[in-house]
Amino acid sequence: MSAASSGPGLPTYAQLQQRPDDVRGTAWGLFGWDDQLGSLNHLTAARVVAAARLVTAGHRVNLNLSLSAFSEPLIAHRGNPVHEVFGLNEFHRDDRMDNFYPQASTQIDSLRHFAHPDRGFYNGADPADIVAGKEPLGIQHVAASGIAGRGVLLDVSGYRKFCGRPVDHRTNEQIGVEDLVATARWQNVVLEPGDILLLRFGWTEHFVVDANPYEGRSVGLEQSEEMAAWLWDSQFALVAADNVALEAWPSDHSGLPTVQAEASGALPHSSHTGMLHRILIPLLGIYIGELWDLEELSQRCRDIGRFEFLVTAEPLNLLGGVGSPANALAIL
Repeated sequence: MSAASSGPGLPTYAQLQQRPDDVRGTAWGLFGWDDQLGSLNHLTAARVVAAARLVTAGHRVNLNLSLSAFSEPLIAHRGNPVHEVFGLNEFHRDDRMDNFYPQASTQIDSLRHFAHPDRGFYNGADPADIVAGKEPLGIQHVAASGIAGRGVLLDVSGYRKFCGRPVDHRTNEQIGVEDLVATARWQNVVLEPGDILLLRFGWTEHFVVDANPYEGRSVGLEQSEEMAAWLWDSQFALVAADNVALEAWPSDHSGLPTVQAEASGALPHSSHTGMLHRILIPLLGIYIGELWDLEELSQRCRDIGRFEFLVTAEPLNLLGGVGSPANALAIL
């Protein structure tokens, strides 16, 4: 599927709030009512060509953690895969996997991952179609298009250490727009439409490299309309981070507009209450990634003094998939 138009003609986040009632606050229809790519429409051919010119040294950096990186699941229902290697004879080997959860490690979420309780799925997709084997909003659309573009790393952890207020990974601190903009300024990076934004909070360093115990709290993006507006107005193609949920976890229940279904009691409050996911994915069509391994990349970027590079990602071509391993690579 080719990308729809992308650029300055799109309304700002503030202008989205002035749209007609049935689409108010959403990006629905802006890329066409049959659109399946959302923010990936920003990856125009010209931007991909420009990103390819960033490859000067040929360094290839893996951005994926192992599929079984965590001895205990980070999310209770997402266990580790069971990998079996077998042979039909002594000169042959094959393998199979059971208990495979595509979002248990480094991942990309499709646009069917979340619906907004009051508004529904992206572009008004019918919930009856959000099942296995049906096409709407499935990860196979991303696989068919592929992801390639200018990646930009914002080393938020490095910036905060430089400022003398390091990230405290014992908390679920909400990182606001001010820190992201300041990190870009500190790195002398200019963010551009179509960027694949990678956010290093230092989560992987703390919990994977240093093997500190994870107790269910993660620093991440602030749950606020200011954050949603900044991400939409910046026209990022994809936003990914090295933490559990991109946003702070558990979520704060006060920073985003009230969900009427919860306020009325029609829908009980849950761990999803107050999540930025509910705005970014179903209302704005922004693709997100979680648990990306940014440690080697951050070191490479510091070594060369450049925080932009080519990024590619190719999720599984799984019809109706809700998410997928990212299969992401940075090339410098």
